[in-house]
Amino acid sequence: MLLWGVLLAVQALQFARAVELPAGSCAFEDNTCGFDSIFTFLPWILNEEGHYIYVDSTFAKQGEKAVLLSPDLQTEEWSCLRLVYQITTSSPFTSIPSRLNLYIRFEGENFDRLLWSTKESSDSWLIASLDLRNTTKKFKILIEGILGQETTASIAVFEIKMMTGYCIECDFEENHLCGFLNRWNPNVNWFVGGGNIRNSHSILPHDHTLKSELGHYMYVDSVYVKHFQEVAQLISPRTTTPMSGCLSFYYQLQQGNDNVFTLYTRDTSGLYEEIWKIDSSMSEVWNLAEVDFSAPYPTEVVFEVTFNGPKGGYIALDDIAFSPVHCHNQTGVSFDASEASCDFEENLCNFYQDKDGPGWSRVKVKPNMYRAGDHTTGFGYYLLANTKFTSQPGYIGRLYGPSLPGNLQYCLRFYYAIYGFFKMSDTLAVYIFEENHIVQEKIWSVLESPQGVWLQAEITFKKPMPSKVVFMSWCKSFWDCGLVALDDITVHLGNCHSTTEMLPPPPGECTFEQDECTFTQERRNRSSWHRRRGETPTSYTGPKGDHTTGVGYYMYIEASNMVYGQKAQLISTSLRGVIGKHCLTFFYHMYGAGTGLLNVYLKKEGYREEYLLWRRRGEQSITWLRGLVEYSCERQHKIVFEAIRGVSIRSDIAIDDIKFQAGLCTELEDMTQQSSGFSEDLNEIEY
Repeated sequence: MLLWGVLLAVQALQFARAVELPAGSCAFEDNTCGFDSIFTFLPWILNEEGHYIYVDSTFAKQGEKAVLLSPDLQTEEWSCLRLVYQITTSSPFTSIPSRLNLYIRFEGENFDRLLWSTKESSDSWLIASLDLRNTTKKFKILIEGILGQETTASIAVFEIKMMTGYCIECDFEENHLCGFLNRWNPNVNWFVGGGNIRNSHSILPHDHTLKSELGHYMYVDSVYVKHFQEVAQLISPRTTTPMSGCLSFYYQLQQGNDNVFTLYTRDTSGLYEEIWKIDSSMSEVWNLAEVDFSAPYPTEVVFEVTFNGPKGGYIALDDIAFSPVHCHNQTGVSFDASEASCDFEENLCNFYQDKDGPGWSRVKVKPNMYRAGDHTTGFGYYLLANTKFTSQPGYIGRLYGPSLPGNLQYCLRFYYAIYGFFKMSDTLAVYIFEENHIVQEKIWSVLESPQGVWLQAEITFKKPMPSKVVFMSWCKSFWDCGLVALDDITVHLGNCHSTTEMLPPPPGECTFEQDECTFTQERRNRSSWHRRRGETPTSYTGPKGDHTTGVGYYMYIEASNMVYGQKAQLISTSLRGVIGKHCLTFFYHMYGAGTGLLNVYLKKEGYREEYLLWRRRGEQSITWLRGLVEYSCERQHKIVFEAIRGVSIRSDIAIDDIKFQAGLCTELEDMTQQSSGFSEDLNEIEY
């Protein structure tokens, strides 16, 4: 349990109350330092004796929330935001627990970005540490407390502090220890040394920061070791923004050969990687250690000491620092995910094929009622293997990706679709090719797949040496040779399944995978928008799967429950009015001979009429198509998706993957690609 490092008594946390706090910070002594409660929600209450603000269930209902908004802020240098908080509840196990969220609101954006969220209840104060990249944009911080279904619940914020520097840095002079945690061990633990603490085992003359007996440091002592290989761990806050450079710290070892001091990184899946180690006796002075440190994905630093007996002495630690410049002028391994990703809209990017002939063809399909288009937009290009030019018994097509640096964890995602095979097994497989060893390891292959649906695959892998990803399509025999489509290959650093880092989608995005996000409907009945996965009940209309993963959820109208001309509206949450353009992207599916209309409206606050932004009429395609809407509105507003049932039950309309972005749309929608459903060459493939 990570308890000892968070025993934060209120008295101990008053260390800097008399010091003027930097912008964006507040100790909530006798005011809220320019932070204001938004009047449309519950107010945050300042405790009568100061020291913290809170919202609780005494005067509020379940599900109500309080929102605190900071003054305008700007971080021209990398900064660390620390929040000291506590959630207390009467029943920790409930389906809808109380939650504390932290958002950032950039100037010129009509939605807020979620930085951090927790529902962890505790009987003590806890610390959250968040790295904020330097930016020229002004922004505000929002603290949102939402009361859950508990009988009694309270959410309190003791302090918010924003300072220049990295959250991983610490001199241990402040009692919150910068969010570092000791992993509790019955026998050996990291303790605070120096200052007014007089412990018989804290025998260091002074710390490194102040070079004084009043300074503080962390230390671990072997005096209480009872077993072989007793371990003490000091764990840093988890990085929240990619960073790479030089991690430095000062340490001191007492003469003794029964200890090992090791530095690890640990990712969100719990995987440890050793980056530094010392097991030799050093002089009893402060020694500087520097180690190249890379955290392209959320990572913790673990300072671990292993004792083999009670005579292992002590180890002290102080002044942990970070610099974006690598140690000893070394160049760190850089990785640009865009170089290993491709949507094939322009070319093959950095992918290539065997020299003995093209096995994969870059193709494009016009919107039609028979064959699916690409996954990216529905109008664009994708790769197709086993085409009429390459299909033959025993045919194998290989597609090689660019070289990936070794010793990093990667998340590979891509979309594939299978057509015409009787047996799906191994029709598409993914191999890892290690460049220094002529060895290919299969890490994924198709088992079973619905025909003609874009499905998402994701694979996490890590290799010690530089490697390449190889996509292989296999045509086993003349009688069982179909088509294999590939699109939207992306590579990111980290684990694909880091569930601990998964946050609810920001208000500007919705995939409908968990719920309907912040979208609402004025009425809910059989003729409303419905959330669904898989095929719709009526044949020859509606999608076979969603756009996000192929097996997830989307919103649609079921035409068999409606009458001709009946409408269903899906309404966004209220969006702030800002100066400048905004871009709305979404995917829509309009397949069926009797398809009606899909409209997108802008509804301004205080106005009864709705302004038409976008419209499609009639059957468009059997595939998901991307819609782009560029608009501006300087007052509070909502976006409305309206579907109107057509002349027959084959009139299902679906939408998915809605996203609001600040600024102009990077592309414009190609109006020439719209389908009337009757073109003679709709099923033609362009090579």
